[in-house]
Amino acid sequence: MKYITEPAREIPVAKECDVLICGGGPAGFGAAIGAAKAGQKVILIERNSIIGGMATAGLMSHWTGNTEGPLLDDLLERARGTSTDYNYFGEKILQSKFIIDHEKLSLTMLKMLDEEGIEVMFYTQIADVIMQGNNILGVIVENKSGRQAVLAGKTIDATGDGDVACRAGAPYQLGRECDNAMQPVTLMMQVSGVDYSRAIFPGEFEDNIEVPLGRIQDLAHACFENPMGHVLLYPSAIDGVVTVNMTNVTGVDGTDNSEISRSQVTLRLQVEKIIDFLHQYAPGYEQCRLYRTASMIGVRETRHFSCEYTITEEDIEQAKVFDDWIATRCYFNFDIHNIEGSGLDKNGRQNEFIQTERYTIPMRSLIPLKIENLLLAGRSIGGTHMAHSNFRAMAICLNIGQGAGICAAIANKNNSTLRNNFYPDVRKELTRQGVAV
Repeated sequence: MKYITEPAREIPVAKECDVLICGGGPAGFGAAIGAAKAGQKVILIERNSIIGGMATAGLMSHWTGNTEGPLLDDLLERARGTSTDYNYFGEKILQSKFIIDHEKLSLTMLKMLDEEGIEVMFYTQIADVIMQGNNILGVIVENKSGRQAVLAGKTIDATGDGDVACRAGAPYQLGRECDNAMQPVTLMMQVSGVDYSRAIFPGEFEDNIEVPLGRIQDLAHACFENPMGHVLLYPSAIDGVVTVNMTNVTGVDGTDNSEISRSQVTLRLQVEKIIDFLHQYAPGYEQCRLYRTASMIGVRETRHFSCEYTITEEDIEQAKVFDDWIATRCYFNFDIHNIEGSGLDKNGRQNEFIQTERYTIPMRSLIPLKIENLLLAGRSIGGTHMAHSNFRAMAICLNIGQGAGICAAIANKNNSTLRNNFYPDVRKELTRQGVAV
């Protein structure tokens, strides 16, 4: 490999804050709100033009699971669209706040950040970290204004892939423990022109609905080449528009730009094949057409960081309440997409997931080993491959984010490192913000 030497240069310190949030998805949003409500000056860095990450730019169909929380509940209520929830055969059930109205959600999140006085730096890419020994002092960013430094008392990595923690030197592993394999990537899309009165809405891999030419999942397995081959269709906030989760590429390292770029091409070339399939086999979709595709790829799994505690699948199955909980009322199944092809992975559990109790997330699982003044928020926190498939759900990530923001704020107020015993004050602020087991 060839190298060049970049000349040394002075980088201006553009901004300083108490708590710096890197990434504006559900976890980053939650972290920003949590820290700001605790009285901190907060800056949020986001590479896209809108807040919400996969929930908005990623065109995610709905908030999965039955997770609860005061911030989550407030957001869902304020962003509630006029959408109606449908069952798998297009029959109206009830109005649902879990179906995402992407434009309304993005605007609602931005309003809530603005109400708390949080500064957002859009179109800004994190280029590097600023370190003093093992202490992170902030980050270096690149945007239209050039290369700048942003300094902070505490930094929260909510990038999903843990890009900040990685650059800081925090230890991690990729993917599952035995072979580093990771869940496939997906490009969400929407089709319009769907006849809701006749349409089917298979929402899980096990929903093998009978249609005129056979069973829908069986037909997909027969018609598509691996790794495609499942049908997931969800009602949207717009009448006649359906959100489609059917593109699929395996063997992608979401931390490698060349692999992400390659998968982008592959995923987009799958779109027309999916629409042709829907025309031929899915009732109500005979006249559907492409409405829009997501502006970002859905990467489910990359880095799992080594933290003060690693959440296990047993913790989730036992609905464990940790002494140092910072996120509560978390609920989802083991949603492991097939690492080798389409559908549910052999280790995943959706309909077979029988745990009904909600679990908690400990503060220790947010603190990466070896690095000071840094917290993780979202899917990159300390957890096993299987546990991650549960807590990666957006609603849980939002709760984790709020807890991370509160931890950073209280550590600043106490002039404490994140490994010191200041949790009693964290618990008080969690309670003040309405978070309870």
